[in-house]
Amino acid sequence: MELKRQLGVIHVFCIASGAMISSGIFVLPGLAYAKAGPAVVLSYIFAGALAATGLLSTAELATAMPKAGSDYFFITRSLGPAIGTIAGVLNWVSFSLKSAFALVGMAAVVRLLVPIDMRLTGAVLGLIFVGVNLVGVREAARLQVSLVMGLLGLMLLYVFRGLPEVNLRHYEPFAPGGIGAVFSTAGFVFVSYGGLLKVASVAEEVRNPGRTIPIGMTLALVLGGLCYALMVGVTVGVVGSEQLRNTLTPITDGALILMGRGGEIALAIAASLAFLTTANAGILAGSRYLLALSRDGMLPDGVAKIGPRFHTPHVAILVTGGLVIIPLFVNLHILVESASIGLILTNMFAILSLVVLRESRVQNYRPTFRSPCYPWLHIAGLIGFAFVLLEMREEAFLISAVLASIGFCVYWFYGRARVQHESAFLHLLQRLTARELVSGTLEAELKEIIRERDEIVIDRFDELTETCPVLDLSGKTTRDAFFTKAAETLATRMEVPAETLLRRLIAREEEGSTVIARHVAVPHIVVEDPAPFGMLIARCKPGIYFSVEAPEVHAVIVLAGSRTERNFHLRCLTAIAQVIQAPDFESRWLAAPGEQALRDTLVLSRRPRT
Repeated sequence: MELKRQLGVIHVFCIASGAMISSGIFVLPGLAYAKAGPAVVLSYIFAGALAATGLLSTAELATAMPKAGSDYFFITRSLGPAIGTIAGVLNWVSFSLKSAFALVGMAAVVRLLVPIDMRLTGAVLGLIFVGVNLVGVREAARLQVSLVMGLLGLMLLYVFRGLPEVNLRHYEPFAPGGIGAVFSTAGFVFVSYGGLLKVASVAEEVRNPGRTIPIGMTLALVLGGLCYALMVGVTVGVVGSEQLRNTLTPITDGALILMGRGGEIALAIAASLAFLTTANAGILAGSRYLLALSRDGMLPDGVAKIGPRFHTPHVAILVTGGLVIIPLFVNLHILVESASIGLILTNMFAILSLVVLRESRVQNYRPTFRSPCYPWLHIAGLIGFAFVLLEMREEAFLISAVLASIGFCVYWFYGRARVQHESAFLHLLQRLTARELVSGTLEAELKEIIRERDEIVIDRFDELTETCPVLDLSGKTTRDAFFTKAAETLATRMEVPAETLLRRLIAREEEGSTVIARHVAVPHIVVEDPAPFGMLIARCKPGIYFSVEAPEVHAVIVLAGSRTERNFHLRCLTAIAQVIQAPDFESRWLAAPGEQALRDTLVLSRRPRT
């Protein structure tokens, strides 16, 4: 059973920003200030700049492959199932840890008002959000929208009231730990931006993902990053150094100073909303990784089961909910850094996946959004992430290494015998070594994803294209020589003598050129009934000499139909005219690696279907 596409731009924005704006701003600033001093503002900005490189890569990949557990899905299809499984397990655990971190923050806020055990509060909230997600993704997303809108309003109130009250003396000395502390703290607070990638895991449930995902993710990064910088700047400027470095509620402490008890309560409500949105989004997104792993055979089939009533992966949601509650008993610093390392590795894998897919030149890799400044932005992102990783604590590395080992064991001992997926890395190796290493299963899978994403309804022209003969000529030739070969190929399929087809092709060309665009010709003839409709696709990279005006024709599509097929004949001509108008048609045609890729160039085109 398939997931339903129910989410729009506002849902994507609120899932991403709600997952991002939580403990990262309402808990972490105090802990981060203890590491970097007032320069913690720069740590947040640097972490946001790094997050942008991963976000742009993820947005491109998610528009090309909008599937559940999207970053696991495209990492598997680009870097291979072993790396993909490791990434899937890391992502699932990292997002679950981030949700647990949010529950810790929520419990801390609740304890300000009522003396209740933090672990009990977190567990109860976790169960509530499991229930919401079981009911349906749209219901979870609607709840997310309401929570995020209230959250943003209260955050803006804090910023506007706080900016005039900032005491610049609180910024002295600005960076007591030096620039190294700024960068290491950037890695510590990177978990604050982890929610940006969560929305990729629900890409299969997004309407018009090619447009919706990039817009929603970019809005979340810009607005969320701006809120982080302003709120941390205000908090550093109004809260004393000693108090700030020893608190788990820095924003509510700042609100108490600025607006009294009423302000403290208002920002405690904002913090509560933030923690709720992150916990909700973490369960929503994290469960989709288990769903994707199960679909690929890396986990038992039952994990991917979709409930018939609410159309949600209820088994995956329940397991994820359990993982969210368990880390409530883990040391907070280790919890944060382990989640950050997992999210940093996710961003690095996303960038590497994009590079491999682009350089492998997989024909059916067709994102509707392209990450800008390739490859320099992506190289800079990889270097920045590697630098930040080196500054992290050993305990967090150990936990991440254990999780990576678990992921590899899942692949090696369970999934390896079941997985049949081909990766773009093999296509890259084939391109570099000129050896046959791929079978075409990745191209076929991407083709089906494009059809689903673009809602392509297969018509008769597509069906004919998938079965017609294809000629891929290696040497330069003349028009008549080509017509001879085409007539011989079509004769057996149409049960029409080759001489008849050849004669009519030449006669049609002499009536008027069938070259309809630069390097493209569409010879079309009428044959006698009851011959079936015939079509032939041909490519000649060196070029076919049609005439002085068209000396190098690279693409030829031959049509032959009887008078009773006149309407379909005209529809074929219209479809071909629409296909070749695409700005990248010629480059895709010449770069197509084989016969099936030539067919895909036609059948995956954006054109009206009947």
